[in-house]
Amino acid sequence: MAVGKEIRTQISSVKNTQKITRAMEMVAASKLKKTQIRMEASRPYAENIKSVVGHLMHINPEYAHPYLSQRDVQRVGMIVFTSDRGLCGGHNVNVFRATVSKLREFQEAGIEVDLALVGTKAVAYFKRLKVNVVSAVTHLGDQPHVSDLVGTIASMTEAYKEGKIDQLLLIHNVYVNTMTQKPEINNLLPIEKTDEDLLQDHWDFIYEPSAEELLDTVLNRYLESQVYRAAVENVACEMASKMVAMKAATDNAGKFIDRLNLEYNKARQAAITQEISEIVGGAAAV
Repeated sequence: MAVGKEIRTQISSVKNTQKITRAMEMVAASKLKKTQIRMEASRPYAENIKSVVGHLMHINPEYAHPYLSQRDVQRVGMIVFTSDRGLCGGHNVNVFRATVSKLREFQEAGIEVDLALVGTKAVAYFKRLKVNVVSAVTHLGDQPHVSDLVGTIASMTEAYKEGKIDQLLLIHNVYVNTMTQKPEINNLLPIEKTDEDLLQDHWDFIYEPSAEELLDTVLNRYLESQVYRAAVENVACEMASKMVAMKAATDNAGKFIDRLNLEYNKARQAAITQEISEIVGGAAAV
């Protein structure tokens, strides 16, 4: 039963793969809970500092901070977040599609683009394209820190201050739920004024030494908080995508094993039937 032996070997191989995918699914599920906690913890700070910046900008509209100045867009910078590892479904593909679509849009308008990449997958992907990569950071791990992202942020903010770029975008996946993550493109610079209708009618903030001096520090913290939030949210999206992808792989492996078992039983039954036929034919000849 050479055919049956080959099928048994294949079944054994698929079962081993299924064990691996099931283990990866469980690991991703375990990490997802932790990343969700970090993601949810980063949101209040990011939202509150955004509110503070909004109030500062409205009470000091004449203060010409470089991050608030509007310019004619001739060159754009983009910070793109992806994962360091694969096997996470469409997590990275969705970000690539959104980024490439935006790149084409800028190219058609005659606008040049600089990229700051976060994640090994982004570096490998855009290395094959004719794009200008000014900085890259990889292997942030499952617990990214702001200190690991400072270089990437600084390379783009300094370029904006020096007038090398006129707009800075942030591209990353946004966590909706375990089954849904969607790519999002946000404008980081110039910082847009918050709609007055969204601000409090009255606030009792006391600014020392002055709102102008605070803007220099607060705006930098604001940018760091938005980029850090994107990093944390990106990890949560990666784990959710990986868990779903590995569950699908495990289920598909189970279906494949069932199909192979059916083929094996058919081959075994055919072999037994042939042996019986040979015995009966031999007895009849005698």
